[in-house]
Amino acid sequence: MLGAILPGDSTVKLQKFPIPKPSYGEVIVQTKCSTICGSDIRCIYRKYEGSDQEAYKPGTICGHEPAGVVLECGPGTRRFKVGDRVIVYHISGCGVCHDCRKGFMISCQSNEHRKSYGFQRDGGMAPYVLADEKDLILLPQELSFADGAQIACGFGTVYEGLERIGISGNDAVLVMGLGPVGLAALQLSRALGARKLIGIDTQQHRLDLAMKLGLADHVFLAHKDNVQQVMDVTEGKGCEKAVDCSGNHVARLTCIHAARQWGKICFIGEGDSVSFDVSSSIIHPQKTIYGSWVTSIWKMEELVERIVQWGIHPEAIITDKFPLEQASDAYARMAEGQCGKVAITFE
Repeated sequence: MLGAILPGDSTVKLQKFPIPKPSYGEVIVQTKCSTICGSDIRCIYRKYEGSDQEAYKPGTICGHEPAGVVLECGPGTRRFKVGDRVIVYHISGCGVCHDCRKGFMISCQSNEHRKSYGFQRDGGMAPYVLADEKDLILLPQELSFADGAQIACGFGTVYEGLERIGISGNDAVLVMGLGPVGLAALQLSRALGARKLIGIDTQQHRLDLAMKLGLADHVFLAHKDNVQQVMDVTEGKGCEKAVDCSGNHVARLTCIHAARQWGKICFIGEGDSVSFDVSSSIIHPQKTIYGSWVTSIWKMEELVERIVQWGIHPEAIITDKFPLEQASDAYARMAEGQCGKVAITFE
């Protein structure tokens, strides 16, 4: 089979791999859709900059957001069967450390056994993925494979962050950075009942996409007056909840200063740093900052159920689809940042 690897020089290489065979507790998933994550671009595509859990093993099939159909089960599988539609949770943990037992394989403490699909073990940019059964989540018929691929990382990550700060009908929500993760934050906040949604980004086309999809009530280009703009549309009070999906220090400051008194702020976007006066910005106005990284497998399973109940489709923010043979074009498109989400499809 053909699989895509990332040499770390802003290119994609397709090469032949043997079709894997499942061992005890493993399954073969026939890939139907695999989306490209911003971390693929940040950590691997341009240059090998990831470390520790984000370190890429050269020659590994990339892609950690696959969804597909169980094609073959090895001995010892307990729940999933041939023909099941599934999402692959993108980290395979040891299963026995404290974090794994809580479902947070993303935080697995085993240096030996923790492997991320698409980073340290073969991922979803190939027709078949060898996966541990314990890493699978059932994908209902109501959702497309593209929906499932979106849930596998981006939407799961956002859902965890939003659950930590708690979104309800009482909340005006500010989202900084309207790339795929930020768009997911808007879509899920809307589904969770937020009364007002505000998005800010440096690129007009992202603001236009958010409005076209009906995900935001107000959008603004990044500007030094953004905090005042948020105040103007929130009766001068600011937002109950603010989420940074950009990883930019200015955007993080905007979240902090545009959150109202007693507001909650979540940092999801990776990288960079932020500096602020702790007393005047956080302690005195009684604000709280949360950091959130990916999610647990049980929370992702819960998200799937809720997405069906809400009747929404994460696939909506996919703007570009390519076959595997055009993976080079797909990654280049994602790296440009002039799009929503980019997917490789196998149908």
